[in-house]
Amino acid sequence: MLKTDVLIIGSGIAGASAALQLAQDPKRRITIITRAPDPHESNTSYAQGGIISRGLDDSADLLVEDILAAGAGASLPEAAHILAEEGPLLLQKILIEHAGIEFDRSQSGQLEWGQEAAHSRRRILHVGDGTGAAISRGLIAVVRQKPNIEWFANATAVDLITYPHHSRNPLDTYEPIRCYGAYVFDRNKGAIHRTLASTTILATGGIGRIYRNTTNPPGARGDGLAMASRAGARIINAEYVQFHPTALAEPGAEGFLISEAVRGEGGILLTPGGQPFMEKYSPEWKDLAPRDVVARAIHTEMLENNYSYVLLDIASHMPADAIRQRFPNIYATCMKVGIDISHGPIPVVPAAHYFCGGAAVDEWGRTNIANLYAVGEVSATGLHGANRLASTSLLEGLVWGHRSAKHIEQRLDENPPSVPRGEDIPPWDESGLTDDRDPALIQGDMQTIQNIMWHYVGLVRSGDRLARAIRELRHLQNEIETFYRTTKLSDGLIGLRNAVEAALIVAQAAQHNRQSRGCHYRQDSVTVGDRLI
Repeated sequence: MLKTDVLIIGSGIAGASAALQLAQDPKRRITIITRAPDPHESNTSYAQGGIISRGLDDSADLLVEDILAAGAGASLPEAAHILAEEGPLLLQKILIEHAGIEFDRSQSGQLEWGQEAAHSRRRILHVGDGTGAAISRGLIAVVRQKPNIEWFANATAVDLITYPHHSRNPLDTYEPIRCYGAYVFDRNKGAIHRTLASTTILATGGIGRIYRNTTNPPGARGDGLAMASRAGARIINAEYVQFHPTALAEPGAEGFLISEAVRGEGGILLTPGGQPFMEKYSPEWKDLAPRDVVARAIHTEMLENNYSYVLLDIASHMPADAIRQRFPNIYATCMKVGIDISHGPIPVVPAAHYFCGGAAVDEWGRTNIANLYAVGEVSATGLHGANRLASTSLLEGLVWGHRSAKHIEQRLDENPPSVPRGEDIPPWDESGLTDDRDPALIQGDMQTIQNIMWHYVGLVRSGDRLARAIRELRHLQNEIETFYRTTKLSDGLIGLRNAVEAALIVAQAAQHNRQSRGCHYRQDSVTVGDRLI
């Protein structure tokens, strides 16, 4: 059993920035757990395009306008203002000055500003096409210098420890829900430990690989969303799953993200026959339309014309040397599968990318569960609404990671919540578990979840498809829960249980919302005036 002041589950930009702020008090104990062997392995590391700052002809009000427009009327203005006003200052202070991130600069030494879809200004800072990886390396390097931060890799959170659920006192049933840490599976030793904390921060990323076609990394399964839901956290906007328009469609590199920045630098979408098509779907924005518009346009072109992919051409609009310099990671990955993006187009398809919903939080990252905060993609701050503006995710993680830490600092200094004694929290009980985990069953069930979600809860939805998805997912959840209750734990089994729960959360939210908005598109949506029938 471990006791700590603050438990942070996840090591991406949101969790690391929270830890960095909290560690300023050397008496404060902070524990970070990450399920991967390497703490650099997070959604943050896979973010290619860049991070929003404030461009030369830019302002906070202009960024707010773009965020609200991309969010299709469902973004919370207060959250947009927080990001636009605080974000650039925190980027300068934390990422550039403290973590030493060296964003790309021109030959004259000035910062290079990129532009991406639905942005009215060039305001995106980048490190080639590996911005997230550079940020992750810089932040983790400075976090590791803090002696009061303890790291545990290869550690998978199983469930949050909450009262009254895990309390031995029956009178706690009448008290509000409170979080006191998590049960953590030590993958090296195969044991489950109680990690008790006065405050817990979920920074686990989004819903991960619950779709067949996805840009999310292996190991992302919606763990935080499922744990929060089981604990009683309010989940909102779960129907809003953003599909990235352009993932590489080539055997050996399926799901590899072709950054939004490629279109931002002039890339044009073409049919396999070489004809541009975005103007008929978005005459104003064309290839720089919001992601949901572009993704559905590609989906429509593929369905109506029986294409297995479309093409993204940057070679005709940017010098070869500039392409290799601006997009070194994309260039190298495509070359490995025989595609030279500096001389020819890239075959692409849409793929599930970013989760715009999550555990509902306030402006400080607080959930409705006492002592539990959520930051980054697992949270729903209201910023993204029904559709995320490109390159807001890294900045949101930075801003709300920092804000949650500031709020926690104040609480711990003024009125620190008590932590239960170890004997008041029951240890994990594995008695009676006789079945050995079967990787084939886990892999097969995960593929079933991914196929159901792709076909029935994908880019284009309907009542019939969603009803079928929910029936099949509920049946599968019952089977998985039986498997879980009789089998010794493994990381794969924990992830499978979370994945089916996350999938059901998304499917049920999509069924409930019969109005198309943003990245939630229902072909059977019917409205009369402002009234849904």
